[in-house]
Amino acid sequence: MHQVTCTEERHAEAILAIFNDAIVNSTALYDYVERPRSAMTAWFADKQASGHPVIGLEDEDGTLMGFASYGPFRPRPANKYTMEHSVYVAPAYRGKGLGRVLLQAIVDEAERRDIHTLVGGIDLGNAVSIALHESLGFERAGVIRHAGFKFGRWLDLVFYQRLLSGPAHPVDG
Repeated sequence: MHQVTCTEERHAEAILAIFNDAIVNSTALYDYVERPRSAMTAWFADKQASGHPVIGLEDEDGTLMGFASYGPFRPRPANKYTMEHSVYVAPAYRGKGLGRVLLQAIVDEAERRDIHTLVGGIDLGNAVSIALHESLGFERAGVIRHAGFKFGRWLDLVFYQRLLSGPAHPVDG
């Protein structure tokens, strides 16, 4: 297994498959309909334009096993030091500790880029993701009850956050 920077040319189809599996089979994404291929072009363009990382893990054959990224928590200037992250692992690779590797990688990258707060929005029923976040120092920050409705039931969204060291000298503007 090795860590890579994900690119649209090389990883878009694999990331799309992981997203669509999460949409169809879980409450990790509060979408109903699978994303089209064109959504990946916009997703990667946004990541590239904003300079936000997309970190992947590949197996020895170059197959993407999972990825992590972050983007703005809220699109306001004063929120510039707070990012919301996501971590996804392909179904065939779950339960092997890859989520931990990816989450640590995105934390490390955020530290390097002087991000102060990482936030994860997790479906309250996702005990595996909650345990992973807690094991890496994320703390529960609050719950939005009935934030979504999927699979015939209301879903509660819990936020976890981790405060990082940066920036040493934050500035307004």
